[in-house]
Amino acid sequence: MLLLIVWELVARSADVRHFPPLSEIFRQFREDWLTGDPTTLFLSEHFWENAGPSLRRFGIGWFLSIVIGVAAGVVLGRSRVAAAMFNPLIRFSIATPKTILLPLAVTFFGVVDEMNIFLIFIGTVWVILINTMDAVATIDSMWLRSARSIGLPKVRLLRTVILPAASPQIMAGIRVSLGVGLILMVISELYATTSGVGYEITLAQRTFKYLPMWSAIMLVAIIGIVLNMAFDVVERRLLRWTQRKR
Repeated sequence: MLLLIVWELVARSADVRHFPPLSEIFRQFREDWLTGDPTTLFLSEHFWENAGPSLRRFGIGWFLSIVIGVAAGVVLGRSRVAAAMFNPLIRFSIATPKTILLPLAVTFFGVVDEMNIFLIFIGTVWVILINTMDAVATIDSMWLRSARSIGLPKVRLLRTVILPAASPQIMAGIRVSLGVGLILMVISELYATTSGVGYEITLAQRTFKYLPMWSAIMLVAIIGIVLNMAFDVVERRLLRWTQRKR
């Protein structure tokens, strides 16, 4: 709260166009994004035209990374040979900044939604994969021997033992990938797209409309907060069995 007050006072005393007071940013935010009616969840048409494409790209890329990252991580975590073969590639990929792939993505896909989806996917899948692989590989061997001793089929072993045991670390990887995906969503739209929140920020900056620019930046921050809160609810429900009763 103190930081917000300082921002307001400094911006008003400095009177710099590209650093507006927070109260004016809030007013612009409401005009840009919150002028809808109940049928549109009080969100404006401007929101659905700009944030809608961004969220759709993010959702597709992130969903693909979860499905493929968890599936590949389970396979590699269960096979020491496969893990040894692919581990150098995985470590190299996770250490490589994904933003350097932007020029290649634009070259291969062009300025289309698939380019943004690809960048979000390739930037988030490795985090999920490596967390899943490590979680599966470090499951207590006694649990696995006990499950095999009672004749559990492989599918049921996966569903009732492996995935539940590995789920806390898998969910931790998915949580990290959420933030990474949002960053790449915005960066890819800043670089090459014709719609989205990132495009709105770039357009406002290039046309010297600083209040709409700050308004869009605030929207990205709020989207991140809302998505993290929603994920926190889902995570607590899925992992409620790990919470100790007081």
